[in-house]
Amino acid sequence: MKRPERKLAWLLRAIGLLDLAALAAVFMPASWHDHLHAGAGLGPLPQVPVVFYLARSASALYALFGALLLFLSSNVIRYLPVIRFLSRIALIHAALLVAIDRVAGLPTWWAAAEGLGYASWAVAAGWLASKVAVGAGTTSPLDGRR
Repeated sequence: MKRPERKLAWLLRAIGLLDLAALAAVFMPASWHDHLHAGAGLGPLPQVPVVFYLARSASALYALFGALLLFLSSNVIRYLPVIRFLSRIALIHAALLVAIDRVAGLPTWWAAAEGLGYASWAVAAGWLASKVAVGAGTTSPLDGRR
């Protein structure tokens, strides 16, 4: 594997492992969620079913995405079109997260950290993916080139 491919694989693994760590929040006791919520300066976590559901289902989705990134890192050449696609839509997702965070009244530091963090990996992955040399016949409509 050449250098850009190796760097891309390691970036995907790092972000994948970080996101996969959200799996812990799926199973942690509600009291831990409440403690973390209060520790972030957001006050007590509302103890209603929808909050319980959203905290765990969002964490499960982050973990699922992390598992996907780990899978894609196993063969960045083969999955390059998907990686390019994800890096592009992740920029839109980052902007949506910031907007949601602001409308929800979350602190500015939260919106900035989430938006910049998500956008940063997307830009880095997109840039590294653009440096990956692929052979003839390996492009697809998803990667933006023909």
